[in-house]
Amino acid sequence: MDILFIHPNFPGQFRLLVTALSQEPDIKVYSLGDESWMPAFELPVLQRLSYDKPEPKGVATHPYVQGFEAGVRRGQQVVRTLLAQKREGLEPEVIYIHPGWGDGLYLKEIFPNSTIIGLFEYYYHARGADVGFDPEFPLSFDDLFRVRTLNTLQLHALESCDIHLSPTAWQKSRYPKAYQAQIQCIHEGIDTEQVCPNPDASFTLANGQIIRAGDEVLTFVSRSLEPYRGFHCLMKALPEIMRLRPNCQVLIVGQEEAHYGPEPRQAENWKAKCLKEWAGQIDTERLHFTGLLAFADYLKVLQISRVHVYLSYPFILSWSMLEAMSAGCLVLGSDTAPVQEVIKQGENGLLFPFFDNNALVAMATVALAQPQDDDHLRIAARRTIQTHYDFNTIIYPQHLCLLKQLEETTVTLQ
Repeated sequence: MDILFIHPNFPGQFRLLVTALSQEPDIKVYSLGDESWMPAFELPVLQRLSYDKPEPKGVATHPYVQGFEAGVRRGQQVVRTLLAQKREGLEPEVIYIHPGWGDGLYLKEIFPNSTIIGLFEYYYHARGADVGFDPEFPLSFDDLFRVRTLNTLQLHALESCDIHLSPTAWQKSRYPKAYQAQIQCIHEGIDTEQVCPNPDASFTLANGQIIRAGDEVLTFVSRSLEPYRGFHCLMKALPEIMRLRPNCQVLIVGQEEAHYGPEPRQAENWKAKCLKEWAGQIDTERLHFTGLLAFADYLKVLQISRVHVYLSYPFILSWSMLEAMSAGCLVLGSDTAPVQEVIKQGENGLLFPFFDNNALVAMATVALAQPQDDDHLRIAARRTIQTHYDFNTIIYPQHLCLLKQLEETTVTLQ
């Protein structure tokens, strides 16, 4: 079976799946991504394809449809590349696609006999989810109108994909009711053998200081340090947490540039804004910003954590929360819908209201002071990920079953 994976930032969400399928003797795996965007990702048996960065949107394009125009341009780059490969004999039986950037717009036209499996991460709503969730950032009607058009590419993909996957039940529930029955919940998965507790773990800070498992450490991880992931809420709580816990070291992992939301208006980024706002109230000698880390170093941060704080708007659930649980962290999570789907209060973690800094302070200081009282939550957190999200035992067999069914259907039709 020939399988093609398409993601502009390949491997993206398909990293574990591509790695596993590439090792199957009867499967040949191809990948396609944006040459200007893809990180280094090499497998000896992977057939790597790429396309040039698409032309930018037109200067006169209406702001509401700039994303759609960018998707059309990207979709054109994809088919230009694949048409050349098709002339050389490429006819994949299955295509996995993340449709959010437009890569899959025209696939059915050039590969009408391929089964297209789409990963549907998030469907935007003008109200009732991430947009307008934070009262600190009021919306205008112009914002609401723009959000209305954000789903255009996904609506095309809902019609053109043959199989629809969504990582969590809550993310699936965001899609129009007319399509929900077609969407299967299959998460990308966590490698729980790799992401596991390590009582001997240590992490070396930029200043040379070594922090070890067992030390009093509070951690926070987000690809970008921004309000969508509650960075501003954590920073509001840190002065009091660090005052009450004078030996606590705080490690914050993530890049400074915003990813999902806008940058602040009067600062270079949210980190700079928050540090300025709380200047003199946070012990910066114990506050450590690591930037983005290689996976091995990021894993060490989780393994030395005594308390891991995770906040999120009602939005896509981060892998980092599941990986923290798999690593045996005590996760203090915001009581928002995507988090509540996984963390059950007092069973495998602790929840607090997203905007209640006093609750976060109280919960964090107790947990930092008495770590032994929460060992049962750490054990249960890891068990949750092993039972429901482990890639090798739960997620990968679901994909193999799906592919086997497709293969059997094709044989029957022939």
